[in-house]
Amino acid sequence: MDSVESIKPLAASLAALVGAVLVMLSGRNPNIRESWSSVASLVMFAIIMSIVPDVAPAPLGKGLTLHYTLFSILPGLSVTFRADAFSMVFAMVASFLWIIAVFYSAGYMRGLHEHAQTRFNACFALALFGAVGVAFSDNLFTLYLYYEIVSVCTYPLVAHHQDEEGYEGAKKYIVYLTTTAKGLILPAMIVIYVLTGTLDFAHNIHTGIFPQGVNDTLVTILYWCCILGFAKNGIMPFHNWLPGAMVAPTPVSALLHAVAVVKVGVFCTTRVMLYVFGTDLMGALNLGVPTAYFVSFTILAASIIALTKDNLKARLAYSTVSQLSYIVLGVALLTVDGIQGGIVHIANHAFSKITLFFCAGAIYVATHKKYISEMGGLGRTMPFTFGAFAIASLSMIGAPPVAGFVTKWKLLVGAMEMPTHSMGILLVLLASTLLNVAYFAPVTYKAFFGKRPEGEVSAGIKEAPLSMVIPILIAAAISVYIGIFPDTIMLFVKAVTG
Repeated sequence: MDSVESIKPLAASLAALVGAVLVMLSGRNPNIRESWSSVASLVMFAIIMSIVPDVAPAPLGKGLTLHYTLFSILPGLSVTFRADAFSMVFAMVASFLWIIAVFYSAGYMRGLHEHAQTRFNACFALALFGAVGVAFSDNLFTLYLYYEIVSVCTYPLVAHHQDEEGYEGAKKYIVYLTTTAKGLILPAMIVIYVLTGTLDFAHNIHTGIFPQGVNDTLVTILYWCCILGFAKNGIMPFHNWLPGAMVAPTPVSALLHAVAVVKVGVFCTTRVMLYVFGTDLMGALNLGVPTAYFVSFTILAASIIALTKDNLKARLAYSTVSQLSYIVLGVALLTVDGIQGGIVHIANHAFSKITLFFCAGAIYVATHKKYISEMGGLGRTMPFTFGAFAIASLSMIGAPPVAGFVTKWKLLVGAMEMPTHSMGILLVLLASTLLNVAYFAPVTYKAFFGKRPEGEVSAGIKEAPLSMVIPILIAAAISVYIGIFPDTIMLFVKAVTG
């Protein structure tokens, strides 16, 4: 694939950084502050979309890779940016969702009269600065730097309420993520550089960067350090930070679970699996099947835990833990359809999960209710919110015609393409789908067909403000659109495996 030099990948992430600075400078004027957030999100999205004609595969685009080196430290060690088909999947989704998240956040934060809204908006922008930097990183060193930026900048968001529960959740969040990164990723990165002389990602998913003759046991250890070290991916046992972070305001939960943090985790994990180790080496060392079964435990266990949660955000949190592992599972299958199913779920999960968290926030703003057991009959007074929740739930389950169906179909086909263990993976996918139905369907059923709790009436309950409902409907509609027209995203996904 031809590579050309362009500053656009760097400029896309800097748009969010500039936006964060402008937000802080205009904090005394809420309208101007939120206008800067909106402008920054639109500028970032525009820059990323301007990359599409260059990176999109022929005949729709030129099929190029954009490359830009900011500075070099040592041979094979630099801060360098790359826009390729894989990075575009994450970058396009994150930048678009930031736009609608800005409008939703304004309605939520003002509706609840939240404090420290300037800090909130600035940290939100900085998190996107880190996330898009991760998407466009050309090597493991740059990826690591931006990964840590996301961790640091989202800490104040988790601790936003500044109470005991908030500080405890934020402490758990930062300890889990920085300990695993510094204890596993950083040493692994040093050893990889010593062994290979570079941290640059390979140019395709097959070859990896390791030379012939490297000790197989050492490579296997490095591989597992990377799988577990990117703890933002939510893989058990390093997942507990994620439910703990649910003390944050709902827009932060949406950011954590759909736009930035967890997607940074699974993007880093799969980027390293495919572009540092490569499918050929993973196959030769038999790393794919053990990884698939390892994350399958997370898929099933997290789904079972989700069934026990009455708090809506907690149930969605454990759903996220489960759903993230679909992405790693797909790549670990080492089949074309499996890898495509894993990568496309980065986008499919993002649109559906942000819809679900947006709905949870709208329910809280309109009714101050957090628990599913209290939501009987609310669907009849909040039909748009719960209708969108139902659509996004179908996507998480994997039902047509919503986006999640494309993921499940690709994973099923990818599992059947495996030379061995296909039946075991198929059973995992079937069981997880039934569990998805078990913890999502009751929420929608109770909302539309359940009775109001004893002594409560629906009078006075109505939809949340339009600034919240419109982003919910947009995200839900896109989930349906990319379920019916999957090539919108699959165009880039297929280029990764092509």
